Amino acid sequence: MDLISQVTVLGGVCDRATLVGLRSESEVDQALQDGVLVRDARDRYALATTQPSLRTANRVAGVLSHRSAAHYWGWAQKAPPPLPEVTFPRTRRVHPSLRKMLVPHWCVLAANDVEGAVTSQVRTLIDCMRNLPWDEAVAIVNSAIQADDFTQDDIKLIAEQTKGRGRRRICEVAAAVTGQCANPFEAVLYAQALLIPGLNVVPQHPITVPGTTRTLRPDLADPVLLCAFEAESFEWHGKSAQLTRDCRRYNTLSLMGWIVIRFSWWQVMHDPEYVQRVLKEAVELARTLPQHANVA
Repeated sequence: MDLISQVTVLGGVCDRATLVGLRSESEVDQALQDGVLVRDARDRYALATTQPSLRTANRVAGVLSHRSAAHYWGWAQKAPPPLPEVTFPRTRRVHPSLRKMLVPHWCVLAANDVEGAVTSQVRTLIDCMRNLPWDEAVAIVNSAIQADDFTQDDIKLIAEQTKGRGRRRICEVAAAVTGQCANPFEAVLYAQALLIPGLNVVPQHPITVPGTTRTLRPDLADPVLLCAFEAESFEWHGKSAQLTRDCRRYNTLSLMGWIVIRFSWWQVMHDPEYVQRVLKEAVELARTLPQHANVA
C-alpha cells in the first residue's frame, strides 16, 4: 500500500507520529515537499484532496460531527452547515477565535464512535437525532435510509440501544422516519406534518383511480382524511410537460374528493409557521366535509 492509500485508509487526515509509524520519516517529508501531503497544523497532515471541513477538524485536533459528518457520509439534509461542526473532549477549551471557523460540540466519544477524523455513521445518526431540530433530524435519517446505509429497522435498533440524555427524542425520530421521502424537501414537509394533531400522513401513498389501472402517489397523503400534500419544486415544474402532467394529477385527486394542498420549497424550508397553520386548517376542513363526518 502506497502513502496516499495509507492516508486514505486513515480518513484523509493523520498525525505525523501515526504516519511515520506506518511509513518512513523520509517518505513522509518527501510527500510534504511534493505537495501530496499538506500541513493543517503542527504534525497534523492531510491529503490535498481531503474535504475542507475534515481538514478544519484535523487542524484543531477535533472530530467532524453532526451536520458536517452527515454531509461527509453523503446524506442530504435541509441545508448544508455554514461552518464545520467539530466535537472535542469535554475537558478541551476552545479559544473564542475558533468559533469564527467552526461550531464546537463537547462529548466523550468512544473509540468505535470515530472513523479517522469523523464520527462513525452510527454515532453521526445518534448525534443528529439527539441534538438537531426535529425537521433536520428527520431529513438526515431519511437520507441515510435512502442511501441504503441503514434500514428502518436498523434505525429503530440504534435508538433502542442508545442510553442516556436524549434517548426519548432519538426514539421518536427513529419511529417517525420511513425512508420513503424522495428528498430533503419532502422529508422536511413530512417532519412538519408529523407535528399536527389528527394528521397521519404517509409518504408516496398509492391511490388507485377508480375505473382505471392508474396509481397516483402524492408526496404525502392522509388516506383517512383524504388530504394530499405536495412539495412543489420550481425546477421540477420548469418543463411544460411535467407541469401539465401534475395538473392532471391534482385535478384527478380533487374530483375523487381529496383535498390537495401544495407548498413551495421556500415555504417549507423558511416559513414552517405558515406550513403548519395550513396543515392544521386542512385537517379542520377535512372534518367538515360529508365524506369525513365520522372522522374524530
